[in-house]
Amino acid sequence: MAASDNLTLLVNPQAGHGRAMRTAELVAGMLRVRGIPVIVPALGSAAAMRGIAAEAVRRADPGVVVVGGDGICHLAIQEIAGTNTALGIIPAGTGNDFAAALGLPGDVQRAATAIADALESTKHRTVDLARCGRQWWASVLCAGFDSAVNDRANRMPWPRGRRRYDLALLAEMARLRAVPMTLELDGRTVALEATLVAVGNTSTYGGGIPICPRADPQDGLLDVTVVGRISRWHLTRVTPTLRRGEHLAHPSVTTYRARSVSLHSNASPAVTAYADGEPISALPVTAICQPGALRVLQTWPGP
Repeated sequence: MAASDNLTLLVNPQAGHGRAMRTAELVAGMLRVRGIPVIVPALGSAAAMRGIAAEAVRRADPGVVVVGGDGICHLAIQEIAGTNTALGIIPAGTGNDFAAALGLPGDVQRAATAIADALESTKHRTVDLARCGRQWWASVLCAGFDSAVNDRANRMPWPRGRRRYDLALLAEMARLRAVPMTLELDGRTVALEATLVAVGNTSTYGGGIPICPRADPQDGLLDVTVVGRISRWHLTRVTPTLRRGEHLAHPSVTTYRARSVSLHSNASPAVTAYADGEPISALPVTAICQPGALRVLQTWPGP
């Protein structure tokens, strides 16, 4: 199939408290004014949207632009990772951690302008992704207390935004536990008890919490933050430091860096891993960094 000049716009209609559709119409108009042909397909299920992204790749479209948060980014990269079709992001979701990590504009007009500028540029940015089996992810994979918080937050219809995550965190405090885990880090084995493990391609999750503050999506490595056995009282004391990225200094926190990270646990009930706010699988799980796996519609001065 011959290469196309089209951009495909994918929209999460639930994102941004339902504002994403209006945002998508605005973005499509701005891009067309710049002379960029835009396809806005009919809305459908997540599977249908993945099919639309896959079709864009088959047409060799220059990009797929998502309007929403981390969830729709996660959906799109399943089809466009490792291809020449680039990802454009209009941050319009509850959590926009991946867009923020890349330094993309949060303002709709500036984000659309940046995408148009990138299409006219010959230098696009490439960034790392991580992969668990056949499933790609972009920001942070978590297992333990933080994945339980994520699961609870996803089930809560209220409140919206960051407060939902904060309330879910408080609710899960009552069930706090450390579980035996084994980490395999590029072949090195570490046995420990962990309250939570976060594996970061980028630094933040949960709407801006810098759980892996040193993570860099262009260094070919994953950053691992482990919180060991810790009491509720101490975790309550540590939690405020998460927003400031100061938790790494706590004696219960250890960090690692590796290209391949495997998490194993025989805990019951099973520990579930989440990435980009989406469920991946129960442990064991192996995450492998894939350098330069994603092209981004972002002008970039590097080679």
